[in-house]
Amino acid sequence: MSRLYLIRHGETIWNRERKTQGIKNVSLSETGKLQAKYLAKRLKKENIDFIYSSDLSRAYKTAEIVGNHIGKSVQILPEIREMNFGDWEGLTLNEIDKKFHDIYNQWNHTPHLAKIPGGETLIQVQERAIKVVNRIIKKNPNKNIVMISHGTTIKTIIFYLLDIDLSYYKKIKQDNTAINIIDFKKEYNVLVKLNDTCHLLNLK
Repeated sequence: MSRLYLIRHGETIWNRERKTQGIKNVSLSETGKLQAKYLAKRLKKENIDFIYSSDLSRAYKTAEIVGNHIGKSVQILPEIREMNFGDWEGLTLNEIDKKFHDIYNQWNHTPHLAKIPGGETLIQVQERAIKVVNRIIKKNPNKNIVMISHGTTIKTIIFYLLDIDLSYYKKIKQDNTAINIIDFKKEYNVLVKLNDTCHLLNLK
């Protein structure tokens, strides 16, 4: 049985400022780096075989901190980078609501149908991400695999693996360095953990 650890990157400066970040490269904040260190300590107990990361710096830096701590190299997968939020990137939610009210309203109520100007749709993100996830899982049977990615991308992967429609996108949350665990059994996939941030309890 293969086990997939889907993990969101640590906090960034834009997370703290509540700005929308997609494919823009935004650095980890000092808190984000500390979160990654706590994550690394947690994963050291998990017998991890491989670490993969999005090519965006906030994910790669998180993965690098983990890899250095547990003695594993990081392999880059551009396909699991964050959703391209197009014209929304760098804007706060209030700014998006003012400038793109109708589309923002659709994003909040029927996100699977929303087409953000200059960006991707949820289905496009899911299709590019799940293709590489399935390839990695098939290539590495009976291994514990870490993938450090981004909130939106992670949610689309989880929904696909659990046969959940993307219309439910808003129904789950992904915090910084949250761990999601999915077991790939012969008959079906099993969600073992969702948005687990217990490793950050001493940080709060």
